Amino acid sequence: MEELESELPVVLDGQVPLGDLLSRVAQAIYAELSELAETLPNMSDGARKRTLADWVVKTKKQVVKLYAITKWARDAETVQKCMNITAFLMNQNQQFEDVMKGLTYAKEILDPARYRNITRPHACPHVLCRRLRNHDLLTSLDVLTTGAYQRLPSGIKKSIIPITPLTDAEVISTLSDMEDAIRYRLRMSEIIPVEMFQHRIANGRVHFLVPKLFETAICLRGAEKNDGWFFVSVKFLITVGGDLTGVQEFPSEPSGLLRRHIADEADQRMACYLPLPDNPEFPLNPEDPPRPQLPEGTVDAPLVRLFNFLQMMSMSYQLEILCYQAQRMRSLGWADFLKVEMRDGRKTLAVSYWMRPPQPGASVVAPNRLKLPPHGGTLTISIVEKVDKKAARSPIARMLAELQRKSKLGDMRPSDDVESLQFDAKWEPMKGVLAANIDAEEAIVTVKELAVESDNIDFESMLRKVIEVHTQAILRFYQVQLQRGPVRVFSPAGKVVLVSERGYHSLRVHLCADEVAIVSIDTRTGRLSIRDTGDLAAAGRGPRFSAISDKLNEAPNMLFDVLIRLRFNTITDIVEQKANYLGFQVFRHRNFSKEEIQKLGPAARGMMYIQLANFPTHYLVLVLTDEEFRYALISTKMLSDTMFGNMLMEDIGWLDVRRIRGDRSVGAGMDEVVISSMSHEPLVLQKRKRDDIPSELSISEDSFNLETQVLRELYAYCCARVAYTRVERQFKLRGIPYTHVNPTVTLPQISELGHIQSSLARSVPALCVQSSDILSGAPAAEAAMPNIRVIPLNWWSDKKAQVVTCVKLKYVQQPVGKRAAAGSSSKNIIRPSKRIIYDAAEAVVSFLSEEVDTCVDEFLEEWARVSKMVVIAREVARMAKGKKWSDVRLLSFDLQTVEFAYASDYTVLITCTDQLSPTGGSFELRFSRCAPSPTLLQPSSLAPPQIRFSNHQLRTNPHEEAEPYLRHVLRHGPLASSLDRLVELLRNTLPIAVELEHMRASSRDTKQSPGRGRGRPRTAVTTGTSEPWVDTYVKGLGWWRVLYGDLRHALDFRLMTGQRIAILDASYSLFGSNSSSTSSPSSELFSLLPIPDFKTLVIDAIKSVRIKDEHTKVAYIDAGVVCDSSFVSGVARALHERVLKKLRDR
Repeated sequence: MEELESELPVVLDGQVPLGDLLSRVAQAIYAELSELAETLPNMSDGARKRTLADWVVKTKKQVVKLYAITKWARDAETVQKCMNITAFLMNQNQQFEDVMKGLTYAKEILDPARYRNITRPHACPHVLCRRLRNHDLLTSLDVLTTGAYQRLPSGIKKSIIPITPLTDAEVISTLSDMEDAIRYRLRMSEIIPVEMFQHRIANGRVHFLVPKLFETAICLRGAEKNDGWFFVSVKFLITVGGDLTGVQEFPSEPSGLLRRHIADEADQRMACYLPLPDNPEFPLNPEDPPRPQLPEGTVDAPLVRLFNFLQMMSMSYQLEILCYQAQRMRSLGWADFLKVEMRDGRKTLAVSYWMRPPQPGASVVAPNRLKLPPHGGTLTISIVEKVDKKAARSPIARMLAELQRKSKLGDMRPSDDVESLQFDAKWEPMKGVLAANIDAEEAIVTVKELAVESDNIDFESMLRKVIEVHTQAILRFYQVQLQRGPVRVFSPAGKVVLVSERGYHSLRVHLCADEVAIVSIDTRTGRLSIRDTGDLAAAGRGPRFSAISDKLNEAPNMLFDVLIRLRFNTITDIVEQKANYLGFQVFRHRNFSKEEIQKLGPAARGMMYIQLANFPTHYLVLVLTDEEFRYALISTKMLSDTMFGNMLMEDIGWLDVRRIRGDRSVGAGMDEVVISSMSHEPLVLQKRKRDDIPSELSISEDSFNLETQVLRELYAYCCARVAYTRVERQFKLRGIPYTHVNPTVTLPQISELGHIQSSLARSVPALCVQSSDILSGAPAAEAAMPNIRVIPLNWWSDKKAQVVTCVKLKYVQQPVGKRAAAGSSSKNIIRPSKRIIYDAAEAVVSFLSEEVDTCVDEFLEEWARVSKMVVIAREVARMAKGKKWSDVRLLSFDLQTVEFAYASDYTVLITCTDQLSPTGGSFELRFSRCAPSPTLLQPSSLAPPQIRFSNHQLRTNPHEEAEPYLRHVLRHGPLASSLDRLVELLRNTLPIAVELEHMRASSRDTKQSPGRGRGRPRTAVTTGTSEPWVDTYVKGLGWWRVLYGDLRHALDFRLMTGQRIAILDASYSLFGSNSSSTSSPSSELFSLLPIPDFKTLVIDAIKSVRIKDEHTKVAYIDAGVVCDSSFVSGVARALHERVLKKLRDR
């Protein structure tokens, strides 16, 4: 059945191999996944989900279709067989049709009617030649009459009429006689080679067995002495290994033309010295050379010649199989890299591997390029005769051969000697293959013995064995070269390891961290290949490694340089990936000149620049050396006059990552980072102040294993260093000395600053300045303790960098009031503003600056404000006891404002602004009333008696109008004394302001216009009566004026020393001439007129007051009256009523 099926034609019309379809679908799915992996990170979350869902649906459909096709493919063999049968039947049908057409054509050609035109005189000669010959009538008559042929030739009879066969008994008897003759001949006269001693006689012939060569059968031509041997059969004792394709091409039992050639040659060799028969069947050719004659003293040895011939045939047969297998390898992809040659009459097979194809245009080799050999090596297999024939046989075999010769030949010698042939396999590796100078003798010894085994003839295994040893020797040479290279990068144990797995050799070169490069040699092409571990995550590196491998094969002697460069590129990729993961702006190159790059040291092999987000002109530079990372902090400057914007390195600071991270218990000082100015000496680098790194730590397995946390902390540390440098620059510009302190406690334990703490803060030193230096010339400098600490913050995050300045006050002032309570996060912590935090328990004020470059100015401004508020709060707290002003009390204090009651329920709120202005800043006073305290309304209080007003007038403070004049009191002299003067002024002028407010309120019409400004008369609408209205306003510090009627008469109230108050006619100036007893009107006040009978009105008012209280302190003067502040209410009210009446009566 299998033979019949093999005769069927194979039809593949419209069919596709299932493997190709599976491979195509898998490759398409992998390509789409790779594309999604690159594009999905840039999409939004919704877009990613939608894209993934669409891809899953589409891919699922494809996989389902593929699953259905796979199910259908189960019947593919049956369908294929049906199609083959259909094609066979169609071919058979076509043959039937062709036969029918041929018969029809023959009938038409042989039709006698077509030859009727031969009688015509002009018949065509071509028609005549188509006539059939005459029929054999005699033979036809014999067959019809006798039933057989009577006139056949004898040759036909012999070839057709079979001879009468022998019976079984005759056959057995004949074979037995032949076996006896053969046995006699072999034992008595024939020289049998020792190698053919294994024989058996059966079936009328003798079978010789030569192990690992052949098994042959021969027979005698007869029993006579001159009857020779003839060849019957031969079987080569071989087994084809490896690719089984050669089994059919080289059967162990030759057949056809090959067998006939072997039989003819064997018969000819065995009958070489036999005499010719007396009656030959064919006549002799006179041109044939004469037959050779035996020399004297020799005996014919046909079996020796047979052995020599079949031995050569068997070994040649094996050599041809090896050649066929080599050619078969060329057809399977080795054609360009394998050269196969047969030499010495096809007795030598020479195979050269790792052929290097000639490069086009490569006739002229560059002088600096190493000339490589044209191929890797040559494997030569030859059939040679053994040099030492005695050693070819064992002593027993030699003894048997000698006994046989003496017993059968006596003093005679055989006509032929046994040829001892063997396979000689040699391997010759070329010198300098892949620029590797291996020890050829050692490599050849490693191969041991290359033998052609007849029971397993496999050329590919022999070649691979040679190539495997050659590859291992080359890689071992590379290993030694890398470990002993000019730079001891790969010298440590485990850096370069020769790995052998199942005959595959490779070098595992540890680049850095978990990155390993695999250096291998392709068995087929002999090309060097560099690849990574081969996982799917590194699929994008394939083109890069392919390009590196191509360049390396052009110059294999550059392997060390290529691996060094690959190592640095891999390290750079890892750093760049981690920096991008952290969101840093990273650059591989910056526009620095060679001279600038040399500032990073001669050991620099590569750089990675990470730009600090908050400080764009500064970079964290990762300098790649041969052994480790070196970390530097540089500041740059752009050259504006260059075409491409070249940059300069102004400052370089080297970072000691061990002290930053691991040795924190020691305490980090400023010598961890050395800031060296490079502007004057660009090629000189300053050394670290601390000792160099120990030698045992200079090279380690994880020297380039940069963790993400380490990179984050280095970046944060650089931000801190830049922030400190900028703060220090501000101190230097102001000539303020500073020192670095150990940051054992970087910040006070304030919850408001808890979110801006860092675990790396203890590695960063703090700045300490003296209050006498930084607060020199600042207000209230005496309020701060000597040491002031300055600490940059937020350098470890992506937020904007800040600076906090911690000042400890000399005394503790508890915050009070609603504002302090609203801004407090705990019992003793308040945050009155975004930039100030106050710890009342420790008396520590923390000033937070948003701008690093202006942090000192911001601190001084905030300090000027806060310190003044602190001094004011302190002085107010002391007044109750120090000045005996029991009604003065502190109401609110939050470092930004101070609110206190200066008399009874009269309060003032003080704030300060523009503290760094050239004028020294200013104060703002806001006057108001608070809830009255009954305990403070004592007889000694300066507060006036409670006067009942309407609700909208009840809580007003009359000092509000005097605020433009009162604010300037605090700007003159020391703040404490200025505050005393202000409070005293407020307390002394309070009776005047209250009384004038009473006058204005009592005479004001309810329809007055509310819109008016400070320092100007109020406008009013008259009520239709003849009584003039009254208004009051402030003229100056301690100076009020009451304006009457038609704005031509007024009274002035002036505060005098000793808590005295003068009430004067406003038309007279106090700065006029004192010569006359009566003051003349001032030229500056020409618009005001003297109050009529003012002197009389004053005397009358004094009398009325003294009638009520005879102890009233009051005195009359020319232009008015002077009284004690405690009696101003009665005097002013009496005088005001009389003046108002006088003006009404006019």
